[in-house]
Amino acid sequence: MPKLEPYILFTVADTTYGVLSDHIQQMEMIEQITRVPNVPAFVDGIVYLRGKVLPVVNLRVRFGLERIPYDLQARLIVVQMGDRLVGMAVDSAREFVRLDSEQIQPPPPALQAEGNRFVAGVIPHQGRLVLILNLEEILSPDEKARLTQTPTTP
Repeated sequence: MPKLEPYILFTVADTTYGVLSDHIQQMEMIEQITRVPNVPAFVDGIVYLRGKVLPVVNLRVRFGLERIPYDLQARLIVVQMGDRLVGMAVDSAREFVRLDSEQIQPPPPALQAEGNRFVAGVIPHQGRLVLILNLEEILSPDEKARLTQTPTTP
């Protein structure tokens, strides 16, 4: 019997990623991002969203890809990382699907290198491969601590 679980699918540089919808607090269009000095290069700044100030992690930059301007398809996916809400900036996010978690395969050995710790697994879906994101690895413990020091109220 398949074990279907709800995922939100999003794209970064024409690659489809998935995150369990239980980990996602909300999804918004990307609007005003305030730059903050002395943060890691992959942090675009902070946003004020529903009474909270959140750091914005640009997944393109985090994955070592070229930074591009945000367009109307870009989305901010708000997730819980440790004790902190964090916004992940992605190229687009519009799909809500149910995937059979028993069909998720570990990433191939070539993807298991240090630079690809962000991928927890791979699953085929509608003629394409979906990389399941490992949210725990998006930020190192030191990075989480640095982002916790950013303001949380306006």
